[in-house]
Amino acid sequence: MRNKLEAQLEALNDKLIEMGALTESAIAMSIQALERQDAALARKTIAFDTDIDQMEKDIETLCLRLLLQQQPVAGDLRLISAALKMITDMERIGDQAADIAEISIFLMDTPYIKKLEHIPQMASAAMKMVTDSLDSFVKKDLSLANAVIAYDDVVDGLFEQVKADLIELIHADSKNGGQAIDLIMIAKYLERIGDHAVNIAEWVVFSIAGRHNESFQKRYD
Repeated sequence: MRNKLEAQLEALNDKLIEMGALTESAIAMSIQALERQDAALARKTIAFDTDIDQMEKDIETLCLRLLLQQQPVAGDLRLISAALKMITDMERIGDQAADIAEISIFLMDTPYIKKLEHIPQMASAAMKMVTDSLDSFVKKDLSLANAVIAYDDVVDGLFEQVKADLIELIHADSKNGGQAIDLIMIAKYLERIGDHAVNIAEWVVFSIAGRHNESFQKRYD
């Protein structure tokens, strides 16, 4: 019975890695579509969200099967519970990548008021956080999970830089306002992706140590 449970837990790890890879691809495609002003790629990103939604359902089914058919001990229960929470955050990451793609379609025919610099940097940092948070789960690496939580300061710092740059452009010329707001929205979606990666890392901490830190508990109260 234990061998069967461990095999299914390994399958759960594999599916989480697969879903994580899909969310990373969605982020990357949405930013590439924005940078290249590529409507076809943006639409592909939006359609890609369906695959992420399906992965969420598949993993949820596997987790429920593990809870109902197996006899998980306390540590296994924490792991399965954490996985159920993590897929919700990953699904939302997919939604936000699709939202970025939708805005990029709206901006297709307009020259950018500023060279995109910090937004792609934000996307790279957010993707790193998603990758590392899932790696910490699979490897049961508490140090890596805590590093993801700390790295959120990088994404937040880049968000503040994007905001400052675009506000300056609005002050210089009010005609920049419409596009500046759209670009700030994109940066906000990336900042939220970083927050979701932090949530994933926090659930990793819970699955390993059986506790959350104080800031996480406040967010979920």
